[in-house]
Amino acid sequence: MGGKSAVKKKKKERKTTSKPCRFCVDKIKIDYKNEILLRRFVTDRGKITPRRITGTCALHQRQLAHAIKRARAIALLPFVKVYYR
Repeated sequence: MGGKSAVKKKKKERKTTSKPCRFCVDKIKIDYKNEILLRRFVTDRGKITPRRITGTCALHQRQLAHAIKRARAIALLPFVKVYYR
C-alpha cells in the first residue's frame, strides 16, 4: 500500500541570483597571457570554475576556458596542483 512509488519526494528548488558578467560589464578582454586574471577562475586543484559560480556569460565562459587551456599548454598555469610531503 505505502510503497516507495507512493511517496513522492519534493526536489529542493535552488534560487539563483544572476550575477552580472565581469567581462561584459568592465569590457575586459580575455587573453591567455594574463595569468593573474586567469588564476581567479581556476580552483586550487586546477579545475576551471563553472559559470554558475563565477557568473560569467556563456560566450565569455567559452573564451575563458579556451584561454586557460592555452595558458596551461605553454606552462603559464599548472594542469594540477601537486602536493609534496
